[in-house]
This record gives sequence, structure tokens and C-alpha cells, in this order.
Amino acid sequence: MLEKLRNIGIIAHIDAGKTTTTERILFYTGLTHKLGETHDGESVMDFLPYEKERGITVASAATRCVWREHAINIIDTPGHVDFTAEVERSLRILDGVVVIFCAKGGVEPQSETVWRQADKYRIPRIAYVNKMDAIGADFFRVVEQIKGRLGANPVVVSMPVYENEALAGVIDLIKMVYITFGGRLGNEIQEQEIPEQYRQAAEEQRHLMIESIAEQDEAILELYLDNKLITENDIINAVRRQTVANNIVPVICGSSYRNIGVQILLDAIVDYLPSPLEVDIPMATHVESGQTLEILPEAQNQFAALIFKIISDRHVGKLAFARIYSGTCKAGTYVFNSTKGKKERIGRLVKMHANHREEVESVQAGDIAAIIGLKDIGTGDTICDEDFQVMLESITFPEPVIQIAIEPKTQSDQAKLGEALNRISAEDPTFKVVYNHDTGQTLISGMGELHLEIITERLNREYGVDFTIGQPQVAYKETISHSAEHETRFVKQTGGKGQFAHVILRLEPGEGFEFTSQVVGGNVPREYIPAVEAGVRQALEEGVVKGYPVVNVKATLLDGSYHEVDSSEMAFRTAAMMATRECLKKAGSHLLEPIMKLEITSPEEFTGNIINNISNRRGRLESMSSENNTQIIRGRVPLAELFGYSTTLRSLTQGRAGFSMEFSHYEKQPVAS
Repeated sequence: MLEKLRNIGIIAHIDAGKTTTTERILFYTGLTHKLGETHDGESVMDFLPYEKERGITVASAATRCVWREHAINIIDTPGHVDFTAEVERSLRILDGVVVIFCAKGGVEPQSETVWRQADKYRIPRIAYVNKMDAIGADFFRVVEQIKGRLGANPVVVSMPVYENEALAGVIDLIKMVYITFGGRLGNEIQEQEIPEQYRQAAEEQRHLMIESIAEQDEAILELYLDNKLITENDIINAVRRQTVANNIVPVICGSSYRNIGVQILLDAIVDYLPSPLEVDIPMATHVESGQTLEILPEAQNQFAALIFKIISDRHVGKLAFARIYSGTCKAGTYVFNSTKGKKERIGRLVKMHANHREEVESVQAGDIAAIIGLKDIGTGDTICDEDFQVMLESITFPEPVIQIAIEPKTQSDQAKLGEALNRISAEDPTFKVVYNHDTGQTLISGMGELHLEIITERLNREYGVDFTIGQPQVAYKETISHSAEHETRFVKQTGGKGQFAHVILRLEPGEGFEFTSQVVGGNVPREYIPAVEAGVRQALEEGVVKGYPVVNVKATLLDGSYHEVDSSEMAFRTAAMMATRECLKKAGSHLLEPIMKLEITSPEEFTGNIINNISNRRGRLESMSSENNTQIIRGRVPLAELFGYSTTLRSLTQGRAGFSMEFSHYEKQPVAS
């Protein structure tokens, strides 16, 4: 019953209450029998040791529950910017999301980032304003921020009620009832009349809600203009239609920690978020014909699924999380990995509940499951029937911006380290491992200091590797400023067969990497041209300025010649590498450095100190805004200038300011005078 299935994610800024909300959902749907708290290190979803210690989510966790006879697959994602890839890969395969906002903090920096990620995949969403019990909570201010900062169209469907300055319950503006959540654990729900002092405000909000819906929905507009009765069902159906169409965002409120409003959130997930049948039909490319096909979510169709997450498990090997887009997948059958061009056998199929597994015989279109037994599998791979070779759109991830050197302490640690790094990089697409031949160092790169800190902790705890690490370094890149040409003859004559290759190559600035050939008349035979491209690519891995990877280059093979006996792929590859290095020297190679988006929240009296400090760090101020005596300062600063910034900011502001940063772009590093 696909119409009774919801695949949803929970996304938010760090500390908005994602995991606490998920814990309440598991409790109220009867999946757990005790409330786990993140601050006690007892939550079900944050089950990794380093998540429990820090009280934050690091890896997205999947679970499944049932509410009002609807099955809900939930993915709880991290809020920290260093783990943005976990959000990206989850959003790629979800049908709807709940975006949680803190009633005090409102739209915070990472709220904007995850919202834009959801925009990218056009995912319908519900906004849940959590922590309505906090001092300084302001529900309608957050709604205004959702409208102003995120450019969304929020429609308020519930509002908070306070008694003696404490959150007591919520008013459902569709049913026009006051709902309280009694009992020690908030599971005694009572519907009452709206308190007298809130009646007028509730009437006004309901009127605004119906007007907002009528602006988008013709059925409601007709009833509204004809002054006809608009029923509860009319409103729910209209909100659903417009939420699925991404025209509105229903906004509800509550306090998950105080057990208020979570059941209303569950109702909203069932009532407003789409089933797999209601979302845009995913498209796939047929591997042989190149045709674009619609992948319909039907169990009897041919099988196609996307792998969106890999976990290495000591006991079972790789666990591959898959979203099934069409057909049925059975344990023990063979599937085809169209990304890698390989046939693989599915060992077992499991439904995940955080770190617990429930084995199943088969899964069908629309569902999410983990597959055990796939050997050569990666994030973003498509698996399908062998006679239905299609490729679904893969997942793109941001480039890592920070790196550290890591050295094993003993010979036995060397072997363990290599295996552990391979496993972690297979799981995490934003984690890269590079071996620097010049220095003999192993360099690991990630999205930020916390990201690398957690990876090194895993190496020690999970894999038992003893190692030392260097100071964090910036992951620079190199590029060229103008075009250059070079002619290389590679001739090597020893006894017997020699080596001969002759290439004329031009490099010029471009977007990404592009290789073309203008060779005519077979001067360089067609079979050697891929070897030339491979040589260029290899040379671009280490630039001529400081040995960093070279980006944004268009390479053109202009001409060349060959020898019938002595020429080989190896010779042309070597000649291309030599020509590329010479071109890089001539083409004005320079360093590119990562620039970070910085957002600082601080009391107003420290603004001057902060701005001076940003300009001393080669930063550019972009905007300033003031809210409740708090200054929000936004700017862009080179990553190289931000190591240890949290300590500096604490000392500048007596520990009263906070900041967040995320990668923005690469730009030319100024030459030191």
C-alpha cells in the first residue's frame, strides 16, 4: 500500500531538537517503551559512542514506525555543517521532510543550508517550531523569518498556549480546539474548548490561514468567495495538495522535550507529506541507448534502486542503504550494478531501526532498506535487473576543504591504517585519502575540524590503530590564468624496442576539466588519444606551484606524430604528462584557497572588536542585522585564517558570542608582498 507509506527526513540547525523529536516519535508510535534523552547519552538514534559523548548527531540514522496505519520511514540527519553530506544523500532519496526550528534561535545558519538543500531536490516540507517552552521563544517571529530569510510561504496551522508563563498546549487552527498533553509522558491527549483569552487570536489566525490557502488552492478560493462552509476535511486536503506541490509550508509548534505537540507533528506527516506515488517521477538513463526513462514506483515493474549510504560493519561487511524506486528486490537474487558494470548477489535484506536490524525476505518499490552482501558498491551507485540496465541520477557532494597528515606508530599499525582509511572513505564521500609521494605522508581531508576529529577517534576506537597526526592544513588547489602551448618529443632508445611519442598540447582556463583533440590526418592514431588524456589528468593531480591538484583547465591536443614500431600508450601518456607540466609553468599557475561563509551571533557591544578581527583575517564583511539586542554579522573569510577562531571569538566577547561557518567557494590567493 504505497499511498500509506511516508519516506521522510528530519533536518535542522545543530541543537534544534531533531534527535529528541525522533525519540518522541518512536515512543508515541510504540516502537520504544522509554524516552531516550540525548543529554543523558541514551537516545536510540544517536547510538555511536562519539555521538553519545558529544550529544550531537554525526551519522544519519534510519528507522521505521507506524502511525494511524501509515508506515513512516524516518531518517534523522546531523545538524553540524561538517556533516552536510549526510543531509545531502538523505534528501536525494526522501519524499518529504520535517524542518525543525528552535523557537528562540529561529532561522539559524545551518537552517538556511538544509533548506537550500531541500530546495535543490524540490522536497515538500513541514516546519516544526520546537522548544516553545524556552525563555525568549517567539513563535510568530520564527514564522516571519521562514518567510523573509528562506523565501518560503509558511501557513500557520497550530499556535501555542501559555499558562503562568509555561507552555500548556497548542491550538489546532483547523479543528479549532485546544489540545493538551497530560500524563507524565505526554500521552494523554485531550481536546478542549479554546481558552477565552486566546479565542480572538485563534479566530484571526484561522482567518489568515484560510486566506493563505485560498491564494494557492482554487477549491478553497471558490468556497471562500461564495461564503460557503469550509470543512475540516476541505482544509486538510487543500493543505496536502499545496504542500506536495511545494506552494506552502504548514507550520506547527510544540516542545518535544516537554512532550507537547509531537503527536500533532505525526498527524501532519501523515496528512500533508507525500507518499511515493505523489512525488515527481524519478528519471533514469538507459545505459545502452542513452534514452531517458520514467521509473514508476510499481512493485511488478523491473527493479531499479539507488544506493545512498554505505556503512562498514565488522560482522557482516558492507551495509548498503538503498531506496527502491521500482520493482521488487528479494534476498538471494542477483542484481546488476549499472554504475560499475558488475553483477552482484544480494545476501540478506534488512529494515533498520537505528543500530538494530530486522531481516526481511523482500522489499518493494517506494521502500528503504539495507542490503548485505554487495562487494563492489559505492554511494550513488544504481542497482537494477540485468535486462533493465538504467542509471538513476547520482549524488553530488562538496569537496573537502581541510586536511591533516597522519602517520602510523608501528609497522602493524601501517597495515591496519590502510584498511581502516579505505573503509571510512567508502562510507563517507566527503572524506578523501591522498598519499604525497614527495613527502611520503598520508594526508586525510574532510569538511572541517570536527569531521576529522571524529574520523581519527573512529580509527583509534573501532579499528585499534595507533597514530600521530599533524596540524590541520588548508586543502588548496591550483589553476592557470592564461593559455599556453608546449611541444614534447619523448624518445627513449635502449637495446631492442624503443619509446617514441610526440605531442603538441595547449592548456587554457576552463570550467572543471575538459579534454579535446584537434588532431587531423591520423598524426596521432585514435587509440593513443585516451593515453594522452590519462597523462594530462595524471599531471594535473600535482600542480607546479606547491603540488596541489589543478582545477578548471581545458586541455587540447593540437597535433603530434608517432613511430610505427616504437610508439605505445605508455610513451604517449609520459609525453602528455611532460607537456602538461611545461604548459602549467608557462600558463601563470597560481594557488586557489577555500573561502568560508562565516556567521557570528554576538551581543551588540562586541560588534566593533569582531569586525576589526574579521578584517585582520583578510575577511570581507557582507551584512549585519540586529535582533533583540543581538547582532548577526555575516562575512566571507579564507579558511587559512580561521583555525582556532572559536578561542579568539570567546576571548573577544567574554564567551558570549557563537559562530558557524561553511564552505563558500575557491578564489585566487593573494601573493604575499
